Amino acid sequence: MKNKKASYTSKGNVLNDLGLSSERTAVERLKFEVHCKILEAIKKNKLSPRDVEKILDKPQPRVSELLNGKIAKMTLDKLVSYLDQLGGEPQLKCKLTKIA
Repeated sequence: MKNKKASYTSKGNVLNDLGLSSERTAVERLKFEVHCKILEAIKKNKLSPRDVEKILDKPQPRVSELLNGKIAKMTLDKLVSYLDQLGGEPQLKCKLTKIA
């Protein structure tokens, strides 16, 4: 008998699929986007993990978590601070709508 793996089809947003509130989903999405910018800044500046440790003044295990995307316990504020220290710039795109 074959083992059948459970499958699930996403409705388009994994965070929504997890049952998170819209506010929590927004924060997690922003954290992900800031994390991507952090990785871009590290790559652009050709920083080694040791360089990142020195710049952020964080121990190797924290830097390893950051580099490997283990950001669940990191706050959005902390990630934005890291991005700033690494020479990146957070950017938000706004869609302005006319309020009647």
